[in-house]
Amino acid sequence: MRPADLAREHGLSTQAVRNYEESGFLPPAERTPSGYRVYTEVHAAALRTFIALIPAFGHARAGQIMNALHTGSLDDVLLWIDRGHEQLLRDRQTLDSVSRAVQDLTDFEPVLEPRTIGELARRLDVTPATLRAWEEAGILVPSRESTGYRVFQAEDVRDAELAHLLRRGGYPLARIALVVDQIRTAGGTDTLGAALADWRRRLTAQGLAMLAASAKLNEYLNARAPVP
Repeated sequence: MRPADLAREHGLSTQAVRNYEESGFLPPAERTPSGYRVYTEVHAAALRTFIALIPAFGHARAGQIMNALHTGSLDDVLLWIDRGHEQLLRDRQTLDSVSRAVQDLTDFEPVLEPRTIGELARRLDVTPATLRAWEEAGILVPSRESTGYRVFQAEDVRDAELAHLLRRGGYPLARIALVVDQIRTAGGTDTLGAALADWRRRLTAQGLAMLAASAKLNEYLNARAPVP
């Protein structure tokens, strides 16, 4: 097979195929006496595997997996795949927790008047020091009076309530800060609901891509040499 034969199947350029070989994503090709590369069905299987790994694990990790495979580090291949599934599970758990937390926010009594740090602490049954720690982590961004006292508006109370729910679920402050920032960027929990639905669709697509990539990887392993 020529580079063009491999490239055509995936809509790639022949240079891309050569680059993939040089990067270790494909096994080294034999050369004709005149220096032309000669690919086989094994190379075609390798390219199909690499292409399938990209939507499942990302381009960089897909390349690492193929390099590890071609250097005989099968344990590293399996470790990276396990880590990818572990990350997907964590993302699903985070999504479920955020979805429940957003739903729970609708059960809270709306806050119309600004709250002091003491009033908000009593509402959530936490200490003012806890709220100051959340502010330091970027979860809360209250305004300040001329006297320097913190003032928590309705949006700040919503953020604090969400943080309280996620904190009880065991999530670290850094991750909670990211979630709260998503809500601020989305403009509220209603808009976030659509974002969460899109996130769930993307996680489902990634899970299916992992299944497809595993099948291609198994085919490629057997094409190279049956794994005992």
